[in-house]
Amino acid sequence: MKNLNIEELNRVLRDKTPDEIIDWALTLTEERIVTTSFGVYSEVLLSTFLRKDKNIKVIWCDTLFNTPETYGHAINIINKYKLNVHTYVPLKSREYIDSTLGLPGVDDPKHKAFTEIVKLEPFRRALEEHQPKVWFTNIRVRQTELRSKKDILSFSKDGILKISPFYYWTDGDLDRYVEENNLTKNDSYFDVTKVLANRECGIHFQ
Repeated sequence: MKNLNIEELNRVLRDKTPDEIIDWALTLTEERIVTTSFGVYSEVLLSTFLRKDKNIKVIWCDTLFNTPETYGHAINIINKYKLNVHTYVPLKSREYIDSTLGLPGVDDPKHKAFTEIVKLEPFRRALEEHQPKVWFTNIRVRQTELRSKKDILSFSKDGILKISPFYYWTDGDLDRYVEENNLTKNDSYFDVTKVLANRECGIHFQ
């Protein structure tokens, strides 16, 4: 994958639809994953994908701190599409985390340790277990400063090719897609590791 000229490929893919981007990417390797947090627009990427690769490994790092609405949304989507979902949770229990760290704010020194326990360590464990060469994600431009510096294609620190088919889509574009395709949104989604909408949870620094 490292031999790919992603600058040139990004120029070519810029005018392609998400379906076309996914179709192209599926030819690269069988060793692929798609990640989801079951966030606001999670059904958009997952529903698009499941038309093309019903058996792709869906990686969900469940922090154990999701809202009841998010757990309900996740169960509905998993059952609706019969997802091949692989769930990774912290090695520490919710009770242990509550009693030792609580739910620290972003300015709290304990927030870094909290994020490591509930999100980053489970994600590294997922990558170690599945060893993907391609990682599909739903990051988009303008979401955060880091994500605006990416593109449809980018590389992780470990050399995994990250592919974001909806990278240039706006919230308005996604809302129209949701309505036209009778999909659901998870408007109540809240990420305890990000807290603020323009912060990274840390996974995309990997």
